[in-house]
Amino acid sequence: MYQNPLKKTIEYLKGAGPERAKTLQSEFRIFRYEDLIQHFPFRYVDKSKFYKTSEISSTAAEIQLKGRIVQIEEINQGKIKRVVGKFQDGSGTLELVWFKIAAWQKEKLQADLHKEVVIYGKPNEFNGKFSITHPEVELVEDAKSVQLGLFPVYPSTEKLQKKGISNRVMQKMMLNLFAENITIPENIPENVLQHFKLIGRNEALKTIHFPKNLVELNAAVRRLKFEEFFFLNLINLSQKAVNKQKNRSNPFPIVGEYFNRFYNEYLPFELTGAQKRVIKEIRTDLRQPAQMNRLLQGDVGSGKTMVALLTMLIAIDNGYQAALIAPTEILAIQHYESITELLNCLDVSVELLTGSKTKKKRQPILENLENGQLKIIIGTHALLEDQVVFNNLGLAIIDEQHRFGVAQRAKFWRKAKLPPHVLVMTATPIPRTLSMTMYGDLDVSVIDELPQGRKPIKTLHKTDAHRLSVFKFMKDEIAKGRQVYVVYPLIEESDKLDLKDLMDGYESISRAFPLPEYGVSIVHGRQKAADKEFEMNRFKNNETQILVATTVIEVGVNVPNASVMVIENSERFGLSQLHQLRGRVGRGAEQSYCILMTGGKLNEVSKRRIQTMCETNDGFKVAEVDLELRGPGDMMGTQQSGVLNFKIADLAKDKEILYAARKCVEAILNQDPTLANPIYNGTKQYFLEHHKDKVGWSQIS
Repeated sequence: MYQNPLKKTIEYLKGAGPERAKTLQSEFRIFRYEDLIQHFPFRYVDKSKFYKTSEISSTAAEIQLKGRIVQIEEINQGKIKRVVGKFQDGSGTLELVWFKIAAWQKEKLQADLHKEVVIYGKPNEFNGKFSITHPEVELVEDAKSVQLGLFPVYPSTEKLQKKGISNRVMQKMMLNLFAENITIPENIPENVLQHFKLIGRNEALKTIHFPKNLVELNAAVRRLKFEEFFFLNLINLSQKAVNKQKNRSNPFPIVGEYFNRFYNEYLPFELTGAQKRVIKEIRTDLRQPAQMNRLLQGDVGSGKTMVALLTMLIAIDNGYQAALIAPTEILAIQHYESITELLNCLDVSVELLTGSKTKKKRQPILENLENGQLKIIIGTHALLEDQVVFNNLGLAIIDEQHRFGVAQRAKFWRKAKLPPHVLVMTATPIPRTLSMTMYGDLDVSVIDELPQGRKPIKTLHKTDAHRLSVFKFMKDEIAKGRQVYVVYPLIEESDKLDLKDLMDGYESISRAFPLPEYGVSIVHGRQKAADKEFEMNRFKNNETQILVATTVIEVGVNVPNASVMVIENSERFGLSQLHQLRGRVGRGAEQSYCILMTGGKLNEVSKRRIQTMCETNDGFKVAEVDLELRGPGDMMGTQQSGVLNFKIADLAKDKEILYAARKCVEAILNQDPTLANPIYNGTKQYFLEHHKDKVGWSQIS
């Protein structure tokens, strides 16, 4: 029976063994040969040249020398112990120093005295003499097989080092693996390789570990990045095909009285062209008996709630219930208030269900939901509880969906007889590369246009030295009848971070804006829901002119009269969060301002963030810079998702490769959805071996 050699467990590899195998498994999840092959170097050092000790300069980086160690001695100076070796190469003498050295390493150095060795490390200069601390040392006769132009440096951990699995050991294991003459099967069709001028997989994986030069290395890197994007897109686009074919849902063929009456008689403003385009895309989806899975992206204030409401009215016109779930109570309340106000002239029942709702108030809501009298329910995670039973759920809308886990969403879907149509909304602009990968199995709609009459928010950077002038500006705006947000990063003072804390800030603001001329509210995440709501209502009703808050107001707060957002210690916030906070103002017709307060000294990343905020209001441009600075894992929490575990590809840097791979996969699946053509045998085999748990792709008939 054929046994794929790549499936051999790592303990059987020469140089590994059971103990090292256990360490590699626990530290890097390297279980089999194929896992080790895909443990890529993270950088390379040039070992193409041998230096002479006489050529070493104080500016030298890591260098390689050939000569002999002629003396080894152990020196004890109090608690400090070190092993010192004298290295000679005919042009001079160099001191080698080890502060930590295993007994076996010391024995080997003694055994190899006066033999020709290769040493490698970074030279240090002291009193005109050079030394290398903890150099790599190898006999010339052992090093011959690995003297390369570029030397791979592998990711490591403290545990690996303690177990003696050095970079040299990793390299030897990799050499031993390739010495077994394993043939690595190709997984990308030959015609694709030719079209994109990609080298083969076998060559790419050998070259990524042992490149002879930069040209070879770049070709291997390009090939392996394409491969990662190719299979990620194959997962996403195949899942989309499965969803459309297997996930049946109730079609909504009617656009009836509720939608048309509201649209023609009660729509409070003319929809933007982008909103009309998105609603048309959604209506097309809803007519089908297949489940809609659509991601709706729109910047803050772009009108996503209106699109959500019109979609819910289509569901009601077709005899179904609609649910909207939000991640926080503040956001759920905001949606409830907006939607009930918009629907006050239509006979449509809307209720709010959150964790703070009492049992007495819950009971009639749950009864009306189960008997079908309640048409729209808006809530938080409380909607996922078992006692929440729908009569005929047809549409599920999820706001800020990245805050909900897959298991939570799945629980929501099971509340319907057939999977409900799904509209996922986010006010966090997602770069195109991230939406194509993170949400690649969804259809994507973008509202890229703000309602008419909105003036761009002016964003200004001020330091603590300008605080008095900022206070004067706040007073001038309040004198015009406007209101102000002041946002702090923390609730209480932290010894570890030099930040303005909320309570200290509240006291400072209260002193600078005293009663009875000014009113100041305070909102933070540790307040009881009732206290939070009380303070928010005071601000909404203009009973207080300043709201001092933490980022609990990041989403879901809509006070059109608020025209100033002051963000304290703004250098401590991420770009996405700064942009979300800025979106709390600019909702009325008046000119609005966002003032970014910082200390006097900023690092380069903070400067870039502040500069980006001051230069653009475009959330998608902000998101692109955010992706570049932070990476996808920190932006969206995608490291926990398991979707974007790229070994070599980079969403911020490899856009063109991603787009090319996406188009390539789309073309293949359009022509051959099940990859039945023999030219795709290698692709199909690899897909089923490595990704069958991620998609029901093999079920497509």
